[in-house]
Amino acid sequence: IDEAHQLEDVTTQYFGIVVSNFRLETLIQDINRFLVSLPDNNLQAKNEIQTTINQTKDLAKEFFSSLILLDTTTGRSRITTNTLAPVDESARQFITSLGRLHAALKQVTGQSEDLADLIHRIDDLHDQLEFLLNASDSDYVYFLEVRGNSVFLRASPIDVSSIVNEVLIQRYEGIVLTSATLTVDESFDYLRSRLGITNSFEISLPSEFDFRQQSVLYLPTQMPDPRNEQFPLSVADELTKLLAVTKGRAFVLFTSYANLYAVQNLLSTKCPYPLLTQGSAPRTALLREFRNTPNAVLLATSSFWQGVDVVGETLSCVVIDKLPFSSPRDPIIAARMEAIETQGGNPFIEYQVPLAILTLLQGLGRLIRHRQDRGILALLDPRIRTKTYGRRFLASLPPSPITHDLEVVKAFFDSNDKQFPTITDGRGRLR
Repeated sequence: IDEAHQLEDVTTQYFGIVVSNFRLETLIQDINRFLVSLPDNNLQAKNEIQTTINQTKDLAKEFFSSLILLDTTTGRSRITTNTLAPVDESARQFITSLGRLHAALKQVTGQSEDLADLIHRIDDLHDQLEFLLNASDSDYVYFLEVRGNSVFLRASPIDVSSIVNEVLIQRYEGIVLTSATLTVDESFDYLRSRLGITNSFEISLPSEFDFRQQSVLYLPTQMPDPRNEQFPLSVADELTKLLAVTKGRAFVLFTSYANLYAVQNLLSTKCPYPLLTQGSAPRTALLREFRNTPNAVLLATSSFWQGVDVVGETLSCVVIDKLPFSSPRDPIIAARMEAIETQGGNPFIEYQVPLAILTLLQGLGRLIRHRQDRGILALLDPRIRTKTYGRRFLASLPPSPITHDLEVVKAFFDSNDKQFPTITDGRGRLR
């Protein structure tokens, strides 16, 4: 399994349960296509199915509209049986209509694989909707997600270790998990705990890249706390100085759209380099434009933190605004933190910090993709220096020389001999 640091998230998504208005619309479209192909001897069944479809669509519209009226201020809202009480009546009518749709399709003369598949999909939708509305299985976290006109009612497993054990570990004699980011604090303990792995052979290999010569990590000392309202302004000021050194050619990775847009507005009037912003075009189009635009600067969020390769001088700087802690307001994150706390653990130290470390490593990993790559890594969050847990982040990072001095960054970037200038603070750390 490659990119195995994603295994917990992928398992969570794959074994989650979701009912959405989009899913229903797709099902109804497929039923309508099936009706067109029915021979004339099924005319009565066809008419009854069409009538039932129209009723189901109306009831589904009422149900999903009532879901939107629930509290969805964050886009993803945790739900319980009590939360869903206001939509119970519309939900029950929708479920009943799915039963009628099943019965109507059963009246079709002559069975086929297409018909069996449609009935199976209706039954799945019916059963999963019942499961979601009960919201009573303690192994799952239930939440509502609204994105534009799309409404998703979801349930996700809180602990996937038993699933991984059943689906993978018990089925194979051996499994290889590999990734550039599997260890935290030079240990596999975090990954093993999240996936329930108790018996394993482990090896952590050094990188093929010479980070001491190919990169420098810049940690500015004058940044405010990320919660300070002046933080975006300070990020924009620091970026202006950094981009002048690198002549653009940078990824600026944000932990939130709010910070991205705030910094974009501040940079738009003072950055002399082409600014590309996530959301203005599809991901592949943005990457193509970045590669083809001299001195471009790409402002992006989570989807550009991994799985993106830009080799060579086109990308000479990666800047990250904040330590990428997952929001405790996210339903899945919150449920997992609660589970750790219930077991007597410390969810911040045992879960949030290791998860953020692996995410940070992925983001910084966008810079050095080849033995000839060279450039600047920058983290603008002062907590990596000022908080006790910051040591864990630093200990997990590649061995890039660290400096707090922008002049040292400039000297490294301008050096022609590919050697980092020896400027230390007397303790082996670069100034």
